[in-house]
Amino acid sequence: MARYVTMAPRTRPLVAHPRLAWGGIVGPATFVAAWLVSGAMRPGYSPVADGISQLAAVGASTRPLMTAGFVVFGVGVPAYAVALHRSVPGSAYLTSIATGLAVLGVAAFPLGRSSTTDVVHGGWAMIGYVTLAATPLLAALPLAASGHHRAATASVATGVASGLCLAATLVGPGHGLLQRVGLTLGDTWLVVSAAWMLSGGHATG
Repeated sequence: MARYVTMAPRTRPLVAHPRLAWGGIVGPATFVAAWLVSGAMRPGYSPVADGISQLAAVGASTRPLMTAGFVVFGVGVPAYAVALHRSVPGSAYLTSIATGLAVLGVAAFPLGRSSTTDVVHGGWAMIGYVTLAATPLLAALPLAASGHHRAATASVATGVASGLCLAATLVGPGHGLLQRVGLTLGDTWLVVSAAWMLSGGHATG
């Protein structure tokens, strides 16, 4: 009697490039560290009244450090988005890619070079604000659908709070503080989600 051996098909890992999730930790952490250190180094700079981009403006002594923070974020977050795409269905990965590219645009068009450059800089910053706040909002539905209800609720709260803070920078006083709060909320979500993916977390299947 012939003997048959049945082999189970090899399954592909859920996260094809799990190490890329580190971009969601290294990028935001470097970005925040850059603005904290740069702000402390620059005399007369107010983190409450002054925007982060002023630390990377043309002629600023802190420009190299802050620009490096922008670049590391701009490269790290799109890398993280590859892991996010495999772990969380939907379009959250697209907005995280856009966030990273927008920050690279901010670095490429610093304030103080010309009036045109300042406008372009502001446009990239606005794209970065919108997409950063949108990422946790877009991830909320697939998280809820896969049973991660607390994570989904936290994602909605983070996205809304971050978006409101960043929008308020356009009209209210304390521009620098509101900007930092909004960005920190969004960046914290990136870091936590990256750590969750690295530990094996996913919202698929």
